[in-house]
Amino acid sequence: MAIAIRLSRGGAKKRPYYRIVAADSRRARDGKYLEQLGTYNPLLAKDDEKRVTLIEDRIRYWLGVGAQPSDRVLRFLDAAGIMERPARNNPNKAKPGEAATERAEEKATKAAEAEEAKKAAEEEAKAAAAAPAPMEEAPAEEAATEEAAPAEEAAAAEAPAEEAKEEAPAEEAPAEDKTEG
Repeated sequence: MAIAIRLSRGGAKKRPYYRIVAADSRRARDGKYLEQLGTYNPLLAKDDEKRVTLIEDRIRYWLGVGAQPSDRVLRFLDAAGIMERPARNNPNKAKPGEAATERAEEKATKAAEAEEAKKAAEEEAKAAAAAPAPMEEAPAEEAATEEAAPAEEAAAAEAPAEEAKEEAPAEEAPAEDKTEG
């Protein structure tokens, strides 16, 4: 029979209260236990002396017989100076999970692509500034001819708009006469 020193929950819903008990490890958490060794009330302040009460001599007896404390009870025993809790080191605890790692990698690749695009744009701008002046004049002449064509189209489009404005008041006038009469 393996003996465990563990917590047994009592209290009401949303109002927990725990007994620190020595129990057969195969029994239910809140089931039959061999002996009550203390109490733990998580609702009290952390500095309150009644938050954790321990019966030290009985705990030492059960530890001497071979009882194994649970992780939480071992923390209480370490704080009381009854049993030393070995320091644990989990180097993977601070590492992000798989999904977070994938998101970080995607973000890094997007940032790298944006950097490359920015550098390419800067290089193109430098190359355009370093190009000889005669080459730039030819596209400027083409642009001037292209600007003239849209101006002519705009003038042609304005003419029908003016005609529509002139017709609109003529249509509205008879409608006003009908409403007055």
